[in-house]
Amino acid sequence: LQGPAHGLCPHTDGEGVGEPRFYLLSKESTETFGFCLHEELGCQGHVIRQLEQGGVAQRRGLQDGDRLLQVNGHFVDHMDHLRVVQKIKASGNQVLLAVLDGDSYEAAKSLGRDLSQMLPDDIRPRLCHVTRDKSGFGFSVSCPEGTKGTFQLAVLQDGPADRAGVPPGCWLLELNGDSVKSYSHVQLTRKLKQSGNKVTLLVASSAVEEFYRLRGLRVTAALADTSRLPFKVRELHLVKGPAGYGFLLKEDDCSSGGVGQFLWDVDVGLPAERAGMREGDRVLAVNGESIEGLGHEQTVRRIRAREDQVTLLVIDPAGDEFYHSVGAGGMVLLWL
Repeated sequence: LQGPAHGLCPHTDGEGVGEPRFYLLSKESTETFGFCLHEELGCQGHVIRQLEQGGVAQRRGLQDGDRLLQVNGHFVDHMDHLRVVQKIKASGNQVLLAVLDGDSYEAAKSLGRDLSQMLPDDIRPRLCHVTRDKSGFGFSVSCPEGTKGTFQLAVLQDGPADRAGVPPGCWLLELNGDSVKSYSHVQLTRKLKQSGNKVTLLVASSAVEEFYRLRGLRVTAALADTSRLPFKVRELHLVKGPAGYGFLLKEDDCSSGGVGQFLWDVDVGLPAERAGMREGDRVLAVNGESIEGLGHEQTVRRIRAREDQVTLLVIDPAGDEFYHSVGAGGMVLLWL
């Protein structure tokens, strides 16, 4: 990601309530985000504590005592504390946080403010998979003369793009997983023709594009709203029977490179099959925590951590390949 994340200017209103600050934290698989989230007696909210000296969170600008309001665009102030911790862990190596300083948070609470109203309605770009019909993809592209990488989409009502969830007047950020920042209009048109009958677009409304630009943040597919995509991750809840769960876990190469943990030898009639497990599914998370970067033995230990049940987040091979092709491999964990 380019440059550090920037929060809003720390001005306050007449009642001493500042504005939320936004931070996009990115780490390596071997790192932590460099902070702890506390639930404290006599202290409302989810409290940022124990900032690691020189860690990711401190370098980006989080402060001790900040209250966490949002994780990846989801309001969390009202949520159970363990659920919020789980959402952060499930994000893998990148998470977008909205926080409010402790004094402002306490002031807003004492005034009876609705904290969710202090945040934008939607700060997620949208990933859309468009299938061409006989009239085309159902959108046209405009680009200011003499510029590169600035493309606005006009969307035909009830056409393929509209049905795929592409909002009218949005800005195109990526095409089939590649940034369009350096494309001319001619190059973009050529790329669209080379896409065949299907194209995947990362798009942002003007409000979302402005949100990221003002904060010096790069919009990525990993932050996208994926609810309109044809490829879904699945959550499987298994309760162990007398003969066990009825599946084997195997480490193998991923289509995206690297290694992953895959499900094989799913026994007919046992809990795994009844929960909807299919051979070849790849495991993304165990009991709500990402297994990104974990080896086989570590994953097995996670699965066995609870004596008689486990919840797995999985994706089938076609979906796995699709998300990798658009540069959004870690994004599926945001479904949690």
